[in-house]
Amino acid sequence: MQQRTAGAGLGLALLSAVTFATSGTFARSLIEAGWSAEAVVVARVGIAALVLAVPAVLALRGRGHVLRRTLGQVGVFGLLGVATAQACFFNAVRYLPVGVALLLEYLGIVLVVAWMWLVHRQRPQRLTVIGSVAALAGLAFVLDLTGTGRLHPVGVLWGLGAAVGLAGYFVLAARVDDELPSVTMASLGMAIGATALALLGLVGILPLRATFGPVDFAGQHTSWLVPIAGLSLIAAVVAYLTGIAATRILGARLSSFVGLTEVMFAVLIAWLVLGELPSVVQLAGGALIVAGVALVRLDELRGVATPPAQSRADEPALTGTAPPTPR
Repeated sequence: MQQRTAGAGLGLALLSAVTFATSGTFARSLIEAGWSAEAVVVARVGIAALVLAVPAVLALRGRGHVLRRTLGQVGVFGLLGVATAQACFFNAVRYLPVGVALLLEYLGIVLVVAWMWLVHRQRPQRLTVIGSVAALAGLAFVLDLTGTGRLHPVGVLWGLGAAVGLAGYFVLAARVDDELPSVTMASLGMAIGATALALLGLVGILPLRATFGPVDFAGQHTSWLVPIAGLSLIAAVVAYLTGIAATRILGARLSSFVGLTEVMFAVLIAWLVLGELPSVVQLAGGALIVAGVALVRLDELRGVATPPAQSRADEPALTGTAPPTPR
């Protein structure tokens, strides 16, 4: 029975990774049709937040006091971990292949290591150092610094901005009270992120452009509603709900390892749907980044033998009971 439960958890984690991996491909069709990246994010997370609102409220019953004391943290989470991470990622997709943009974003995990070392004086262990070096070496290969087909520098900067947002996601998600249900945190965080981007767009600080004509998706001329539905329902609602369920069964650490397959799925989906395939050098760099991130996660897994009561409250862990990575 336990093996069946673990198998179900693994299946849910893989489904979550696959559905998260579709976000860049869905977004690309809208961006090429004239949508701004910020408008894509508002539509995606705004609709997803509304769909998850009912289960979020039901999960919070009897725990309103938890929401009140964590509202500030969830607000910053929504601004940095949702709005910043997704807006930067979708802007990166304007200039870079989807798989490359996602690889750059995943460097956020290495940024967390640097943050914990510089701010909280948590010196990384050997595996973490090796993993960070491998990831940075992989970055050099992904950028193909010595090749002729160099990546667009603006896209690289957006990708690194997404990495900062992802790092903020991990740090902030680990600090929020564990009593706050993951689905509530996900729904409220997305609602705050969507509202902030919409307000900045309304006052003219950020571009909010949307077109409502046909778009090109997977080689087909189709309605703009198709990628919008895919982004909000498949790449957000299904991805979050299956990811949360997988985390409940497998634990956050094991499910986070499985989540690394998102990079592989994103490259595969972009290849099949958009015809995008990184070069051999970039694929090798991607493998180094994924291996480096896996080593960082593995090192943390080795260190969880220390009881939670012995860890300092002001030193957030890289993983925890946080919802899946928002993409």
